[in-house]
Amino acid sequence: MVSRSKMMNFLGKVGVVAQTSIHLLPNHIEMGKDNLQFNSKTIHGGQHPDKGYGAVMPPVYLTSTYAQSTPGGHMGYEYSRTHNPTRTALEAALASIEDGTHGFCFGSGMAAIDAVIKLLSPGDEVISTNDLYGGSYRIFTKIFEDFGIGFHFVDMQDPANVAAKINAKTKLIWVETPTNPMMNVVDIEAMHKLVADKDILLAVDNTFASPYLQQPLTMGADIVMHSATKYLGGHSDVILGALVVRDAALAERLSFIQNASGAVCGPLDAFLVLRGIKTLHVRMQRHCENGEKIAHFLADHPKVAKVYWPGFPTHPNHEVAKRQMNGFGGMISFVLGDDSLEKATQTVEQLQLFTLAESLGGVESLAGHPASMTHASIPKAEREKSGVVDGLIRLSVGIEDSDDLIEDLKQALG
Repeated sequence: MVSRSKMMNFLGKVGVVAQTSIHLLPNHIEMGKDNLQFNSKTIHGGQHPDKGYGAVMPPVYLTSTYAQSTPGGHMGYEYSRTHNPTRTALEAALASIEDGTHGFCFGSGMAAIDAVIKLLSPGDEVISTNDLYGGSYRIFTKIFEDFGIGFHFVDMQDPANVAAKINAKTKLIWVETPTNPMMNVVDIEAMHKLVADKDILLAVDNTFASPYLQQPLTMGADIVMHSATKYLGGHSDVILGALVVRDAALAERLSFIQNASGAVCGPLDAFLVLRGIKTLHVRMQRHCENGEKIAHFLADHPKVAKVYWPGFPTHPNHEVAKRQMNGFGGMISFVLGDDSLEKATQTVEQLQLFTLAESLGGVESLAGHPASMTHASIPKAEREKSGVVDGLIRLSVGIEDSDDLIEDLKQALG
């Protein structure tokens, strides 16, 4: 019979559970990783072949617990709520492509937001944009306001609006840019200047842009949040959220919250997003190309009254978008000349190649009606103040042939 100690030695030698096979990089990659261009980071950043058997992709560690040779004597992993090698690999990749140092993965984007707000205490205040994803607005106002945290929603396109709300209780600035669904652009560097000398965290929801288009940590943000369900996963087959930071003390606090609250992603979900990241750069190139063509098509269409896309020179803060983004993305919102609920509903129901569905960022094109779908949790009067009217339609432009997508829009609008 093989003794427990001999078995543990054997496992360590073959690398079946060896934590070093996930956390540590070979010296030649470690030394050069900071010099890699983004397209290379999506494939190699924070990654290396598994030392156990040379697997190019990290194995999916479908285990809840890990053998110990003696109480507390383990190889870096004790329990998969706390750490899992597949999740560790994804967190390392995310930190690399966001130019951060620590990544954290959660069961959803909302779970990631939940972890950030748990950094605060009753009496603290948050300033956020008045054009905000409905789920974010809901958790802020329906969950955390009940715990004594205050929220202010302002038009962040003008930093003066944010400055006017900052007070001794302000502990967090929560930014979306581009915003969902009005595509407003917020100047991240300007937000950083407002809080640089204050005890205020700056967090940026980077879901719409993805790290391919902008990296908020390089512009002064303390926390970057992603619904990795979207562009990072890219295939509409996983739910996952992520945070990336640079500060070690902040990382330690988030690590404690992640483990204590337990809203972590599963290893298979982590694997799917890690796989998606490896093609992020080529997908985003096509999303941007198609988005530009469709934005111009819609702007020229006689039945379309307004198109919201940051690539237009007439778009508010277009110059900011040019400076802080590497492209203008594949997210577009528009309003028909007949901006009624009935006409918007009829239009999205007529689409054939665009799928009527919630979410965004997948390889397939999606269409949504924010007022009744993604932003239904926001009171009508509040959402209409920011432009989310009943006639607004939001498109997530996929990577299909742009001519086919335009033909689909033509027939639906016709």
